[in-house]
Amino acid sequence: MALDISDGWSLFPLGGNTGTAYMGTKASQKVFLKQNASPFLAALSVEGITPRLVWTKRLATGDVMTAQEWLNGRTLHRKEMREQRVARILHRVHHSKLLHEMLLKVGGRSTTPAQLLARLQPALAADLRQHPLIQSAFASLQVEQPQLPETHYEVCHGDLNHKNWLLSDRQWLYLVDWDAATFADPAFDLGALLCEYVPLEEWQRWLQDYGERLTPDLTARVNWYARVHCLSVIAESYHQQRFQIMNQHLILLEKLTRESVTD
Repeated sequence: MALDISDGWSLFPLGGNTGTAYMGTKASQKVFLKQNASPFLAALSVEGITPRLVWTKRLATGDVMTAQEWLNGRTLHRKEMREQRVARILHRVHHSKLLHEMLLKVGGRSTTPAQLLARLQPALAADLRQHPLIQSAFASLQVEQPQLPETHYEVCHGDLNHKNWLLSDRQWLYLVDWDAATFADPAFDLGALLCEYVPLEEWQRWLQDYGERLTPDLTARVNWYARVHCLSVIAESYHQQRFQIMNQHLILLEKLTRESVTD
């Protein structure tokens, strides 16, 4: 282990994509350690969105190690993402002035519809770009880009995978792994979550649980970001040869595209 935070702490890698997360133990103490976590983490801890921040330490290498309370628990199951408690926490995130001010302070950038489309197009394999549904869906997305002003953007998590929700043994629910946090239309988060975890016929009920008035504008924006998410998953699944997942999202994309035309 190259990292050394001294003071008698032992570090155990927890895996993951970044390789920067560890379990730290010292005598009877146990903490969750993250290397070079964003200063944004402090605001998330204050808001009770993530487990409590215990300490922050700068290493001799210049890296920064943060320690959070270690909680026994589990990640959410896919079906649990439909529950009201998930919707309500996401509403708190999107409407927190503290999170907004802190992300601004640490240089958080915005994610716009135009940027999402610009990233999406090269991600689609040539075969997919020839697919009639994908062609029509992409064309409609370009025409129907949401016009919400960036001054109305809020803090969005950007990666609402069910594995990023931690349910403690005491039934406290937390949202973790904020590396993809961005300023965006809240519908950016909502569309992705609904697309992945909530049956289409339950979207209206879930949005009501989220706590916003269901206006035609909000419905249209959620539909737009859900279609973008569908295309992103289709592109990724094609490259990974996970064709069942790809086909499921093609079916949903067709339904959402049809709904956007009739609304």
